[in-house]
Amino acid sequence: MAKTINFFIISDSSGATTQTVAQTAASQFPTLEPKLHRFPFVQTESILTGILHMAQEQQAMIFHTLVNQELSDMVTNYAKDHGLYSFDCIQTPMGFITQATGLIPENVPGLIHDLNPAYFSRIDAMEFAVTNDDGKNPKGMLEADIVLLGVSRTSKTPLSLYLANQGLRVANLPVGPDLKIPAELKQVDHNRIFGLTNSPEKLSQIRRQRMLAYGLNAETPYSDTSHIRQELEYAINLYRRIDCLTINVANKSIEETASIILESLNIDLQK
Repeated sequence: MAKTINFFIISDSSGATTQTVAQTAASQFPTLEPKLHRFPFVQTESILTGILHMAQEQQAMIFHTLVNQELSDMVTNYAKDHGLYSFDCIQTPMGFITQATGLIPENVPGLIHDLNPAYFSRIDAMEFAVTNDDGKNPKGMLEADIVLLGVSRTSKTPLSLYLANQGLRVANLPVGPDLKIPAELKQVDHNRIFGLTNSPEKLSQIRRQRMLAYGLNAETPYSDTSHIRQELEYAINLYRRIDCLTINVANKSIEETASIILESLNIDLQK
């Protein structure tokens, strides 16, 4: 039987990092049903007090990133006094960094989202991915850092956007027996091209669900396994001719597929 617990995500910025920590931890408990309540941009004691009272009423587990030491201590002390579980996602690692380097933190909320050159590079890459999605602008492949190929529903668009959020300019192109291959593809370095594939059964399931979501009949040539096999065979032969890396995304997350691509290109986003 599933167990439900309230998670309060409290942050003085967007709260995205805190939520990721909470969700990653919760994902290790298959029978747990976490209810996430996100409270971003909390920077005053009065607002934080109200949130903590709600946390007590719901017996919530608290995950927080508050760079203001006084606000962080408020959460820690309140949780201790009221028998709540809380986890500080920022003060502890900041303390470790201070101990290791002797440096003092700025204690300014939202510095990770500072409008620096890297931020604008990500915005540019996101706009590029949208403009060059689904083969809408073949010439964009010549300017792209990465070109993704794949039959319908092989995660080209979400993968493009994920990589774009890392600052990489990505173009993606649908392929299939009935689709024309733009001449520009021949001019792209094959090392920057990645062919996505999937299992016929998994792809059929995804396509049927897609059709049902549109209120249409799920049983069509588009979702037929034999038809999908023909599409995938065409795609694989194309990838071989181009001599690009082929990635089967059947049992891979977007993050895993992105990691394979980055490793192939010897790109380390941590640097």
